[in-house]
Amino acid sequence: MRRVQITDTTFRDAQQCLWATRMTTGMMLPVAERLDDAGYDAIDLMGSIQFDVCVRYLKENPWERIRLIRERVKKTPLKAGLRSKSLVTFRILPDDVVHRWVELLVETGIGKLSAFDALADLDNIVDTMKVGAKAGANVGGGLVFTESPVHTDAFYVSKLTEMMKRFPIHHLMLKDSGGLLTVDRIRTLVPALKKVLGSVPIEVHTHCMTGLGPLVCLEGVKAGADGIHAAIAPLANGPSQPAIQTLARNLRARGYEVALEDQNIEEVSSYFEKVARQEGKPVGVPFEYDDYHFNHQLPGGMLTNLQFQLDQAGMSDKFDALLAECVKIREELGWPIMVTPFAQFIATQAVYNIVNGERYSVVPDEVKRYALGHFGKLVAPVHPDILDRIVERGSKTIPLKSEPLAPALSDLRTKYPGMDDRERLLRFMFKGDQVDQMIEAKTNMQAYTLIDTPLAKLLNAMSKLPRISSVSLSGPGQRMVTWQR
Repeated sequence: MRRVQITDTTFRDAQQCLWATRMTTGMMLPVAERLDDAGYDAIDLMGSIQFDVCVRYLKENPWERIRLIRERVKKTPLKAGLRSKSLVTFRILPDDVVHRWVELLVETGIGKLSAFDALADLDNIVDTMKVGAKAGANVGGGLVFTESPVHTDAFYVSKLTEMMKRFPIHHLMLKDSGGLLTVDRIRTLVPALKKVLGSVPIEVHTHCMTGLGPLVCLEGVKAGADGIHAAIAPLANGPSQPAIQTLARNLRARGYEVALEDQNIEEVSSYFEKVARQEGKPVGVPFEYDDYHFNHQLPGGMLTNLQFQLDQAGMSDKFDALLAECVKIREELGWPIMVTPFAQFIATQAVYNIVNGERYSVVPDEVKRYALGHFGKLVAPVHPDILDRIVERGSKTIPLKSEPLAPALSDLRTKYPGMDDRERLLRFMFKGDQVDQMIEAKTNMQAYTLIDTPLAKLLNAMSKLPRISSVSLSGPGQRMVTWQR
């Protein structure tokens, strides 16, 4: 009986897709030990967006999140994703900054890393993977899947072959951020990659935007995949990953071993159902199949944002035209994969083209940097006439050829004496006073109360009364419960 390894995405990608990454550390801590005892291969915890939202919106120290979870998750590796050389920003960063970031992830408690580049430019990730492995992490490569004339099975096989020649990866993640994998494609792609990987495990990471995610995972395992990524049911489906409860049941019915503690998973599932109700957060539901998704390939959250931008401009009737423009721009720019940051670049250019009425009359800086190869080698050339327009109408301050970035860590240490590198790197990533605001907020990252008992509900209701400053309750044989404003 072949065993299938499961990576839990509830704390990272699932809540990113369904809750806009607004799950606090306090919401995670009460069930962290349950997840640790559930039998997962890894628990996905951090990525670039998690750092961004922690600092800017939740006012939480993301390094402290890792530490607090690591205190409770002692057996299961915590996983983080590394997006090219950009990390938190859309900019390419100096190598010494990227490498120190990776070292600190491992030192703080991350045990498993997956590095990927949306252009599949291995120069952007190989050195990073070597640093992670030297720091002691299980380090894998990621190949980001998309549909285009150039992203064939042969393309992915060639990239994997080159990757394994340059670094002995511990695992491969087939990363389908757009939910674009189909049953037919997974049946050819996984076996092709397995021929190159040999005994190195391959993990399938997909989303459910087309409703095909669960079946893609099942067929991926049948085709030879060693692991899949899934989420606890309340945070599964929709734009998120498939639900682990359903996948585990179906995999077992097909004769595979899934060594998970179902009771632990159900307890975590019940907990997050209550959190969702209390916080007014959505729970995942299956999406209706939409064939057009394979044309525009935009992530679900971006569709909502684009609709909002058009509404603000009084052009809500142009939404379908905007999607068609995204399709056209993607082809013109050489088929970039519609993931961060390139999906944002294309969508922004499409908005300018539609709103201004003339295509490429305004060219964002990041689109010009992409077209000139500042983010890495393009998988296909930009249409010559479009490239001419981009170069002519884009910012003249952007050089035609990118230059290597000077090291920055030494200057950071000089600029910010008396603090550790974790805080220095946050200040490097987040401009202005964003880090100061996070520190000044003094957020209690361990504070979260699930109001699911009569007493808790009573205290919560009384706390909202404007004239009540404190409440003390006690009863025979019970300890006193006190609340103070």
